[in-house]
Amino acid sequence: MSIYAPDPVEVQAAADGAPVAVVATAVEAVREEWLVEDRWWTSTPLRRRYYELALADGRCVVVFRDLESGRWFAQPSPY
Repeated sequence: MSIYAPDPVEVQAAADGAPVAVVATAVEAVREEWLVEDRWWTSTPLRRRYYELALADGRCVVVFRDLESGRWFAQPSPY
């Protein structure tokens, strides 16, 4: 188990998949978005779409959608 393991999180997304709210807090801006595809050669590929978000309450968070399961997770900050 890792200290920085992601936690499941409630995310509301627009029709295009972009987050519009995280745990009922509105997204003010998508600061960055990126795709990670790894282990494609194994039986457990990793496919995630990450978003760095500025929320209406002033927090900045990183969330990702697991593209295999469709579930959302919050990536804890190492700081």
